[in-house]
Amino acid sequence: MPHIDIHDLHNRSSLRAEAKRARKIVKTCTINRSREELFRYWRDLENLPRFTKHLLAVRKINDQESHWIVKSPAGTTSEWDAVITNEHENHLIAWESVKGSEIDNAGAVRFEPAPGGQGTEVRVTLAYIPPVGKLGAMVARLYGEEPDIQVEEDLARFKVLMETGEIPTTEGQPAGGNKRKRRTE
Repeated sequence: MPHIDIHDLHNRSSLRAEAKRARKIVKTCTINRSREELFRYWRDLENLPRFTKHLLAVRKINDQESHWIVKSPAGTTSEWDAVITNEHENHLIAWESVKGSEIDNAGAVRFEPAPGGQGTEVRVTLAYIPPVGKLGAMVARLYGEEPDIQVEEDLARFKVLMETGEIPTTEGQPAGGNKRKRRTE
């Protein structure tokens, strides 16, 4: 499979066919923290599984390269190596998977001052080619693993983690509900 580059995805003629197959996601949220603090946390890639639900692990290989393991639909896992391709301290981190990766992907996260001095606007852009094309995307939806929703939920968890220091969870909690006892007379 040809390698995609998020910065060239729609510009290079050799990638036009891949651009048609690639899925692109852009999500933004405002977090009430400085961009320096958010950048520093995100740049330590091994922190990412703390708030990304489907990301099982990121292992740093060196300052620019890392190994990623994600939970795929139907409980399988996918792995790839990625490299940071562009970085501007406190502003931007961009990455792409290395050639021959199981899931060909590229992305960027930007940290910009939010309007009115209300924290930082964090924007994630992700482009990827679903494994086995449209069939892979349909299988992901079937298992309730729509990437657009995943990225949005991951950003919401990042916001909560950075603003409160923890991510609330219901794991281990008894299931709620509005069960009423029947009166017997």
